[in-house]
Amino acid sequence: MFGKILSIIILVLILIILISCYIAYRKIRNKVREFSRMAFGTEDIREGFQNVEKEAEITPKSVSAATSLYLPQIMRDFPEFHLEEMKNRAENVLSSYLQCVDRKSLDDFAEGTTSELREKLRMKITDLDSEGAEQHYRNIRIHRTEIKSYRKLKGKCSIVFQSSVQYNYFKERDGKVIEGSRDKLKQSRYNVEMLYIQDVGLLENAEDMGLAMNCPNCGGPLPKLGAKTCMYCGSPILEFNTRIWNFSDVEEG
Repeated sequence: MFGKILSIIILVLILIILISCYIAYRKIRNKVREFSRMAFGTEDIREGFQNVEKEAEITPKSVSAATSLYLPQIMRDFPEFHLEEMKNRAENVLSSYLQCVDRKSLDDFAEGTTSELREKLRMKITDLDSEGAEQHYRNIRIHRTEIKSYRKLKGKCSIVFQSSVQYNYFKERDGKVIEGSRDKLKQSRYNVEMLYIQDVGLLENAEDMGLAMNCPNCGGPLPKLGAKTCMYCGSPILEFNTRIWNFSDVEEG
């Protein structure tokens, strides 16, 4: 008799626990649905996160739009400065840089770039080769480009453009995607720096100023700024043009 009573008590306790769990589940589910409805406009939180992910794919990144702040200063220093032309040049350098990484080749890289930027691109390709990997940027689209900063230092001036960029990005090894996605879009932003060298003699550090002294063919160091040929491979060296704008860096950020 006692055993039956104990069994009934246990069953009642189990039933109470099950009912309590169900009530708690309903409350939590309702809270989740309420949160999802407020946050995503749908009661299905999985659908909500999927919608957020899809929206992130097609929503351009914001850029640091300081053009109105810096352009008057630039125009005072450089009256012949044409903003739209320089924006187009910056976008062309950015697109060309990404395409060269995609092809793993410096051929047809945009003109008006410093040896430092070319060396950076060459090292990027070399690193990919050492990994046995490929990094692809497809369907590149630049939404917007604005001036991010303008600086005047000894012997040079620097303008940094920031661009909002969209592309299909993926990195693969042996035909398998190890990063990104072939199908999904990625939104990002890039900084593109351009330099105007006013006086090479005033530069505190030529390499830091975007005048890296390396051969564009073999990458070997040059003995001095203005060298005409490479001492390692004999390739002719184009002298860095001062008093014109040259693009010195491309950086995602």
